[in-house]
Amino acid sequence: MSLVRRVAAEFIGTAFLVTAVVGSGIAASRLSPHDVGLQLLENSLITGAALVALILALQPVSAAFNPVVTLVEVGLGKVGKQEALPLILGQFAGGFLGTVVANLMFDLNAVTISTHHRSGGGLWLGEVVATLGLLLVIFGSIRSGRTETLAYAVGGYITAAYWFTSSTSFANPAVTVARMFSNTFAGIAPSSVAMFVLMQLIGGVLAIGVVKLLYPLDTLTLPNPEQVPTGEGTRP
Repeated sequence: MSLVRRVAAEFIGTAFLVTAVVGSGIAASRLSPHDVGLQLLENSLITGAALVALILALQPVSAAFNPVVTLVEVGLGKVGKQEALPLILGQFAGGFLGTVVANLMFDLNAVTISTHHRSGGGLWLGEVVATLGLLLVIFGSIRSGRTETLAYAVGGYITAAYWFTSSTSFANPAVTVARMFSNTFAGIAPSSVAMFVLMQLIGGVLAIGVVKLLYPLDTLTLPNPEQVPTGEGTRP
């Protein structure tokens, strides 16, 4: 698979993902201005649904949309170190574009720096939990050979994690940085970004250990029992 195509898929997918996150947050705050719980419900459902659709569409090319996912792929030997940098840059660039598009669609300035401070031990722990859980869902599905269910598993997990984590599950450095550029419901103040990203990276490191513990063998690299006599494997 061409690296250019993969970077393009990561750029486009992350852009649409952030557009869904920020845009649905703006719409929710306007449609339900006096009910924060309903705003979060609307935001989480749209984000989860968008993830399912984007992963289904782009998975044949590349559908991480998340620098931590890409880094864990490097740690598990699925992505080369030289490939990782352009993929991650594509994710960050796509995230920024997604925020700009969402702002403009709702008649806001292209860039508005968020003043929504998100800080504190509980929120930071929430980001570790959210990221670890997301990566476990992703790589548990992949290493057990159930890639056809991945989109639904990820979309469902993120929808739920909006609610059961204190941080509302950013779980993605590219999305976190992008949300800094929208002073709306989904935004995050620049001063809060660094700790969120650090906690996400910690969640990624923990995920590598947990995935290797639970799934020591990757079924996608094992031979298909029905094909053993021919010597053919099942690697995609």
